[in-house]
Amino acid sequence: MRLSANLGFLFTELPLPDAIRAAKQAGFDAVECHFPYETDAGTVRSALLETGLPMLGLNTWPGDRDAGDFGLAALPDRMEEARTEIARAVDYAAATGTRAVHVMAGRTDGSETAEACFRDNLAHACDLAAKHEITILIEPINTRDVTGYHLSGTDHAERILDALDRPNLKIMFDCYHMQIMQGDLGTTIQRLLPKIGHIQIAAVPDRGEPDRGEVDYGWLLSDLARLGYDGFVGAEYRPRGGTREGLGWMTALRGSGTA
Repeated sequence: MRLSANLGFLFTELPLPDAIRAAKQAGFDAVECHFPYETDAGTVRSALLETGLPMLGLNTWPGDRDAGDFGLAALPDRMEEARTEIARAVDYAAATGTRAVHVMAGRTDGSETAEACFRDNLAHACDLAAKHEITILIEPINTRDVTGYHLSGTDHAERILDALDRPNLKIMFDCYHMQIMQGDLGTTIQRLLPKIGHIQIAAVPDRGEPDRGEVDYGWLLSDLARLGYDGFVGAEYRPRGGTREGLGWMTALRGSGTA
């Protein structure tokens, strides 16, 4: 199983290009990030080429986090802003060779108007991304951490994929979020596997290194291999201490033959 370092949480003390290099040195097979926009795309691409690591994904800008924003795409009164940020994300992904863009829905009242807005913006994002062979991802996020997030379950995500029927629209399945919201990860992943574009892991409930807590990732990654999953698994956790000091979980999983 190939492992990706999410640089939104890992090696955050370093500038993004140096974080990419650190991920390579630590033994990761790929990287992904949250909001890289303050770093010149050419500098990021150079670091990726230097290390040989692919950049798997980045997020659309979430809006004003201080004001409670956690995405824009499902907010009907902010459609213009959402589309500006979708275009910026796709352009940055194209410039860096990033494979996917996660379009963040945001907090809504769950109304039909919000859902229609989200689907319209996703269709628009898919059209822009298809020109660059980029995948658009949607991620169900747990409502304990992000109250009111518009997309919080895999059934909802699946309905969106079925309705839009776009080949470059996939689900980002974050095991941390879905263990909190649904549980039964193995069965859910097996059912959804053709619609999953990326998988992420972290311990539950503390979102630390994936080496303890409610989910046995040794078993889950072995099951992913059995199912024929050939993508990467993203390490999107908050280190309990320093990133480097907490990487023993990688050694343990690789020692067990699961990663």
